[in-house]
Amino acid sequence: MKLPAPRELLIPAVILAFGLLAPVLAPSYRGQMAFLWVMIVFALTWDLLGGQMGYNSFGNILFFGVGMYACVVVQRDLHLGYYAALFLGMGVGALLAVAVGALIGSGLLGLRGHYFGMVPPLFPGAVGGRETFFYYLSFALAVVTFPVLRFLYAGRFGLAINAIRDDEDKAEAMGLRTTRYKTTAWCVSAFFLGLMGGVVGNLVGFIDPREVAFAGSTFGVWMVLMAILGGKGTLWGPVLGAAIFHVTKELFWTYLLGWQRVALGLLIVVIVVFFPRGILGWARERWPERFGQRVDEPASEAGR
Repeated sequence: MKLPAPRELLIPAVILAFGLLAPVLAPSYRGQMAFLWVMIVFALTWDLLGGQMGYNSFGNILFFGVGMYACVVVQRDLHLGYYAALFLGMGVGALLAVAVGALIGSGLLGLRGHYFGMVPPLFPGAVGGRETFFYYLSFALAVVTFPVLRFLYAGRFGLAINAIRDDEDKAEAMGLRTTRYKTTAWCVSAFFLGLMGGVVGNLVGFIDPREVAFAGSTFGVWMVLMAILGGKGTLWGPVLGAAIFHVTKELFWTYLLGWQRVALGLLIVVIVVFFPRGILGWARERWPERFGQRVDEPASEAGR
C-alpha cells in the first residue's frame, strides 16, 4: 500500500490540530464549532450517494432522525448512567438506521408525519462541560468518517459506485450488482448519520421532529448544498463546502438578524447558479496542473 506523501498529510494535520485546540482557543463558540463537524459529516455522507454514485437523494435526513430518537429512547428508558446509555444509544441508533436503510434501500434503489417531542437526560458534568464533551464527540465522528470513506473510495467499492454514476445500465450489463452496491452505500451513510443523530439530540437538548430530527428543509437541504458548493464527487469538496457554508450561515445569523433567511436563500441561489461543479471543480478546470492533470502544450509552442 502506497504511503501518502508528507505534503498530502499537511492539511489533515492542520485540521486535526484545529479540531483539538479550537474549544480552548474559542470556548464561547464551542456549540457553533460542534455543528461545523456535524455539517462535515452531513456533506460527506450525502456525497457518498449524490456525488460518488450520482444519486441525488433528499432522504438521508431520515437516518439522522432515526438515530436521534433511538439514542434518546435508550437514554431515557435504560438506567445505565449517562455516558454508558449515551454510547449504547448511539450504537443502537446507528444499527437501527442501517437496518432501515437496508430494508427500504433494497426496494427503493432497485427501481428506476408528525412525531412526538423528547428531552434527553441532563448532562451530568459541570456547567459548560456539555458543549465541550459533544464538541469533541462530533469532532471524533467527523475524523472517523473521512478516512473510512477514503478507504472505501480507494478500493473496488469506489470503482463500482463511480461506474454506477457514469452509466448504470452499462455497469449492470457487465455483471455489477448495482442494487447491492447502492444499498450498501446508503447503509454506510445511515450508520454515520445515525451516530451523529444521537450526538446532535443531546447537544441541542430538545428533539423536535420538524426543526431537529427530520428537518428536511434545513439539514436535509444543507447537506446537499454543502457537497455541491465544495465539489461533489470529490473527497475534500464536501469538507470545504461544509466549512464555508457553516461559517457563512453563522455570520448571517449573527449580523443579519431578521434578514438571515433571505441572505441564506441568496447564498443557495449563488451556489446552484455559479458553482454547479463546486469550488474544487472550478479550481481543477482553472489550474489542472495543480491537481495532477497533464496539460498539453499548444501546437505552436510544441513546434518551437
